[in-house]
Amino acid sequence: MAAAHPIPVDLHELAARMLHDYDAHTPSTLFADGFRPTLDQARLLQDAVARMRLKRGEQVIGYKIGCKIGCVAPQNQRNNGLTHPVWGRLWSREHYQSGLHLPRRDFANVAIEGEFAVLLSRDIDPAHASLDVVARAVERIVPVIELHNLVFRGGDPKGPELIANNAIHAGVVQGQGALVTPQTVTTDLAIEFDGQIVDAWADISWPDDILQAVEWLVGSLLLSGERLHCGQWILTGAWGPPLPVSAVDHVRIRSSAFGDVEAWFQ
Repeated sequence: MAAAHPIPVDLHELAARMLHDYDAHTPSTLFADGFRPTLDQARLLQDAVARMRLKRGEQVIGYKIGCKIGCVAPQNQRNNGLTHPVWGRLWSREHYQSGLHLPRRDFANVAIEGEFAVLLSRDIDPAHASLDVVARAVERIVPVIELHNLVFRGGDPKGPELIANNAIHAGVVQGQGALVTPQTVTTDLAIEFDGQIVDAWADISWPDDILQAVEWLVGSLLLSGERLHCGQWILTGAWGPPLPVSAVDHVRIRSSAFGDVEAWFQ
């Protein structure tokens, strides 16, 4: 990961505290103590935490897009201080396969989103990252359960806290999915808690709807000296807000076109 800007020493100290709190499942204590970075400082803080995770042997396996829909709503713009989506990094040790049991104690107010992820079969040139180019670089599309630490301690606007905390990403559970074909595909997506549908969307189009924010992601990654590579995963963004699962035992995400994914919480 190339350096985008020099990082002040005190930001490294803040990043060390952020990482310690993340490991202890008590994220965002800095914000509870009154820390209020700008959006740019929050991005540099996420970058600094990422460098520490890389140094201790973790691996970035892709990126997530957050607030793909919600950040453009006027009320959410006021609450978050954002007029665009956000992104975070995916980490190898937090990438799971469908069917596992997850301890709630490994998270802070664990919440989930149901969405689609794509696996890249080639590098993406930032100078030529149209939706069509990205779609041709996708090998597989899978339904996923994105895991979140749904904790905000700093009040509004939440945007800097969201960005500094890696877009509150805490892992992802993936299904088998399907290989991508050149044809346009229309699908649905439903979230089930303990066998009951709690949210659902119809007429989701591949590739237009699913990849709509990836071109934005490509440009935003350049600010941190990064780009999309073959073999990486992209979580393409959810259509609804994170849903807490503190009282839920079983989560299932299903798509008529791309299959299912499930996980149990204990």
